[in-house]
Amino acid sequence: MRIAIGSDHAGYQYKTRVKEDLIAAGHDVLDLGTDSEEPVDYPRFIRPVALAVAEGRAERGIVLGGSGNGEAIVANRVPGVRCALCWNETTARLGRQHNDANVISLGQRMISIEMALSIVAIWLDTPFEGGRHARRIAMIDAPE
Repeated sequence: MRIAIGSDHAGYQYKTRVKEDLIAAGHDVLDLGTDSEEPVDYPRFIRPVALAVAEGRAERGIVLGGSGNGEAIVANRVPGVRCALCWNETTARLGRQHNDANVISLGQRMISIEMALSIVAIWLDTPFEGGRHARRIAMIDAPE
């Protein structure tokens, strides 16, 4: 699977580790920065991840920051992106099953690296349930 990934300085360490694990698992990773812990403005690195997913250049996206909140907000401003802020395995699983999340946001200051890696694995392996959830996704994408 092709996965776009991006972070600000506060998510850089986890981004590096998640990227390594994704590559080791055989995924094609499109790293859209940042490339250090030097302070940056997160929208410059998060929006390109969301656009890569929305435009079909990546099947999924992972964005990381200090809390993950701002990153999720930026990603969700891009039409066609459904970014779930995940802080445990349940939020990752439900983000896929019920919301067909094609992007996830992780907060390096909020969870351990072990939890982050577990969240990514569950999110990648969990299918969308469809059914009543598909109707709700359509309502999100085309509000009345």
